[in-house]
Amino acid sequence: MNDVPDTSPFLQREILINALYEAAELEHNLMCTYVYAAASLKCGEAEGLSATEAAAVKRWRGVLLEVAIQEMGHLAAVWNITSALGASPRIGRANFPLDPGYLPAGITVKLAPFNAETLQHFVFLERPHGSTEPEGAGFACERLYVRGTDRPHLTPMGRDYDTVGTFYERLGQGLRTFVGRYGEAIAFDGDPALQLSAEEVNLAGCRHVICLKTALAAFHAIIEQGEGAPRDSVGSHFQKFLGIREELEALQQKNPAFGPAFPAATNPVLRRPPRPEGRVWIENADAFATVDLANASYALMLRLIAYAYALRAPSTEKSLVVDLAIGLMQAMMPLAERAARLPAGPSNPHCHAGMSFIAPRDPSPLPPGPAARRLLLERFTQLADTGTALRASGDARTVAAAEQLARLAARASREFDLAAAAPTAAAPATAAPAAPAAAPSSAAADAAAAGSGPDGIERVRGEKLELTFEAKRCIHSRFCVTWTPQVFVANVKGPWIHPDAMPVEQVVEVAHACPSGAIGYRRLDGGAREVAPPVNLAMVREAGPYAFRAQLQIDGAPAGFRATLCRCGASKNKPYCDGSHHEIGFSASGEPPTGKTEMLPVRDGVLAIDPQTNGPLRVRGNLEIVSGTGRAVARVTSAYLCRCGGSANKPFCDGTHAKIGFRSD
Repeated sequence: MNDVPDTSPFLQREILINALYEAAELEHNLMCTYVYAAASLKCGEAEGLSATEAAAVKRWRGVLLEVAIQEMGHLAAVWNITSALGASPRIGRANFPLDPGYLPAGITVKLAPFNAETLQHFVFLERPHGSTEPEGAGFACERLYVRGTDRPHLTPMGRDYDTVGTFYERLGQGLRTFVGRYGEAIAFDGDPALQLSAEEVNLAGCRHVICLKTALAAFHAIIEQGEGAPRDSVGSHFQKFLGIREELEALQQKNPAFGPAFPAATNPVLRRPPRPEGRVWIENADAFATVDLANASYALMLRLIAYAYALRAPSTEKSLVVDLAIGLMQAMMPLAERAARLPAGPSNPHCHAGMSFIAPRDPSPLPPGPAARRLLLERFTQLADTGTALRASGDARTVAAAEQLARLAARASREFDLAAAAPTAAAPATAAPAAPAAAPSSAAADAAAAGSGPDGIERVRGEKLELTFEAKRCIHSRFCVTWTPQVFVANVKGPWIHPDAMPVEQVVEVAHACPSGAIGYRRLDGGAREVAPPVNLAMVREAGPYAFRAQLQIDGAPAGFRATLCRCGASKNKPYCDGSHHEIGFSASGEPPTGKTEMLPVRDGVLAIDPQTNGPLRVRGNLEIVSGTGRAVARVTSAYLCRCGGSANKPFCDGTHAKIGFRSD
């Protein structure tokens, strides 16, 4: 009768989930501050930097964005652990500046431009346990306070911790305690199909959490990669920021007037703040419009991610919404950079504006189905329309953002099915996550086989065969001029394609051998047209492109059955190869190591290749990646393939494109 229930905090799922919500908010806030600082950095000699300074600042921007992407991976790991425990992830966050109590008194998070003080603040945040690194000037807490209580309690409440690493160690111990009491089957009773994985996004933290081992591995990776990493952990966030600090100090000694960044606002806000202390009101009309569009893009990104966690995998819709969310990040960044270059307004003449990262009041997941898709599509249309209006300024960053928003709105309109009912179950495990494309009709297949397009295609009609040649896709493999020299006559003036000069079947064989799809045909004698191959292949060519063979859909449009796509990063006809790998001396093995090669239950079908803006090739569908000699490298249904030429894990993307400033246009 006098028994008292055990109310130890981490024996309560509710309190454990609440702690994960704080972890999600912390990672989310850190990500925003790093992006904000990166957006404030100057770009090149045109913005007042010397050549040496410009090169250094470019490196720093790459590091900040790399760290921000890794924070996104940490955030996804926390979301997956939360989902594994049966809860919906915490997608939102409190707006900047945070009120006291959201985090321990010793951890201040606010938006600030890049400078020595902000950089020291980042060093302090990422410091390992026991470090004596001080907080950056101007980032000390407003007042000291203590969170939580040692009394038994049911109400979730934050607890204090000195470093982020200490917080994650406590979370890990809490999980061990919880699993020790209830067992893994009860503790991790969430549906794994709701989590994000490599099937949807190329982030290190996106791995299924199904047990204590996988959850603790996620926490360990977060600690080792950044927050609380050992002092000698090469590549940790702490060490990266120390490297920037050392370089910044050297450049400032050489040039005391060196200013690497624009004076973006500290904690900008779009409306007149009821409490103005520590905030900068954006009054300038152009700055307001730019930040407004950036914030709205960010808010829609959060809504899409929340929606993704409500959809069970494998799901074409789940992959689509994650792709669109990533696309919004790519539209948001040039707007954030533009905002940092515009004045804040007359009330704050000393500083510029800045993106304020306003989060929706409630970004809870929308109920899956047509109504959610319609809401998302409406919002994409509104963002695209606003981008179109803003691009009239002619600013290159604004134009780039507007073009990206227009592409995203077009894709959302094309691929969101407003008629389909809400999903009730995941697709069968034996069915690969196919791309959204219907099988081609006879006429469409003929067009695909011919590589038809609006421009640049040469058509020559013979008695039994019509041949087509698309010069911009040709990589000069020379099968045509060496196998059928009477049909394709090189280096002559005037007509050079003669369809009737050799037997039809021999000419057709050459077309099938053309790796780039530059040569196509249409039978006029009633013979069979080209059909999709029985096995989808991507051959990795030595120091050259990817050679795909499949029923291809590239950037949402049918693209025939053969294509060679750039992987050196230098093509002037992206995503297609144009031979630039020869000009730049690109060096990359055609014999990458063998990885995951379990046989796929389905080996053909539509292969969707979506080139990510300034990023990798997003591939969805059944695919066997093979070496130049035909050895199986990997069998996948989803992958991100490097096309910047810099990945250390070729053919797969490892995020290097962000560090080196790869541009896909």
